[in-house]
Amino acid sequence: MKEAIGSLSRMKRLVLSGLILATTFACHTGFTASPSPPPNFVFLYVDNLGYGDLGCYGNSEVKTPHLDRLAAEGTRCTDFYVVTSTCTASRGAVLTGRHPLRNGLLHQLVVEENWHGIGLPHRERIIPQYLKEAGYATGCFGKWNIGFAPGSRPTERGFDEFLGCRSGNINYFTHTYHGEYDLFRGTELHHMEGYSGDLFAEAASDFIQRQSEARRPFFVYVPFNSPHYVSSINMAEGEKPQWQAPDRAFAAYGWDPGESEEKRRYLAVVTALDENVGQILAALDTAGQCENTLVVFLSDMGPILRPTHGLGVASAGIYRDGAPSLYEGGIRIPAILRWPGKIPSGKVSNALLSHLDLLPTFLTAAGLPLPENRILDGRDLLPCLTRGVASPHERIFFHYGDAFAVRDGSLKLIRPKAKAPWELYDLAADPSEENDLAAGRSQDVERLASLIESWKEDEKNDASTPMRYLREKTGK
Repeated sequence: MKEAIGSLSRMKRLVLSGLILATTFACHTGFTASPSPPPNFVFLYVDNLGYGDLGCYGNSEVKTPHLDRLAAEGTRCTDFYVVTSTCTASRGAVLTGRHPLRNGLLHQLVVEENWHGIGLPHRERIIPQYLKEAGYATGCFGKWNIGFAPGSRPTERGFDEFLGCRSGNINYFTHTYHGEYDLFRGTELHHMEGYSGDLFAEAASDFIQRQSEARRPFFVYVPFNSPHYVSSINMAEGEKPQWQAPDRAFAAYGWDPGESEEKRRYLAVVTALDENVGQILAALDTAGQCENTLVVFLSDMGPILRPTHGLGVASAGIYRDGAPSLYEGGIRIPAILRWPGKIPSGKVSNALLSHLDLLPTFLTAAGLPLPENRILDGRDLLPCLTRGVASPHERIFFHYGDAFAVRDGSLKLIRPKAKAPWELYDLAADPSEENDLAAGRSQDVERLASLIESWKEDEKNDASTPMRYLREKTGK
């Protein structure tokens, strides 16, 4: 009898513990508690895609049916930002949930740094390191670009698997970067044939299937190198640098693969990227994981519109300029989030959000506590998208090089380069930043400039020391 009572008591404690865990999860995420397994996360981070480059963002020329479907099944964001406008710093920021001024990775890595530098300081922790503690399988398939010295490589920073390039804008077909073959599996060179986007999508899809069969929750990070322009340094001698897409992407428009018009070639690249995204979404469907997976699609920055970098054929829509500037075209990005039954389908959100929000969002959705031993600059965005709660940000700050900006409500203050005068725009009335209001609104300029200075001081708290390749090699 006592044994029966003891067993009953233990059972009650187990039930109570389960209820507490479920309630905690519900409180963190704002969802109704359910017996479902931990959610999966698929994070698709594309390279230099403009706000105006997708069909679901108003581009009538491009064919992006899979991303348009993703937007129809999820929420499309209109005021989603990256806080810096270059590939390396953007990746360091999104993976740490910390601004570059705090995480110590502020600059674009040069060739030797990509190959052998520390890049992101080793004291920084990134998304997979947190999720592995909760039993998640973690895979990275694509462009790394934040340092490949020992201790800096993906499989040494929390990823179970890695297939991708150390550096940035590799040749899509030959996988070369500045004369070296640059495709790795784990920490070793791995020679493969095929279009880079296809290889990354296939690897991600295979990972999803294997982890689903093993019944492990998973985090898949797919930082595509597409649609980044391929520079002349990554082409064979005498070969013309141009947008690179597989034949089928040109066929989708009825064009010949030898098409010479750069705008058409760029559209083919975006369509090929869309197909790669579609393959990963199909893998989730096949594995029965669609309902239990939060899919996030973002661009790492706006398009590069300079004639020497991609021939200016990408689109930032109505927004001014492109990367690496801090005008809207450089930092306002296409962002789509889908989680069936959690995030409303077919919704458009104008909430002020940033890529720094992903790390705390993933941790909270997984039922994990936020770290107490470091400062995060991002916030959980799910209450905003799932329940219509106001943005977790009163304002967002931006920085790259000697340029600084802040968006506060609809006002934006920007200093585009060192010693340049402050410029002030009201994005509600002037989203294209055509009418500088600074001369007539000095009080707003002074207030927002003061906020930037205070923020710069705050970013020194819990900051990592920036690493440079020369200092890493010589200690100087």
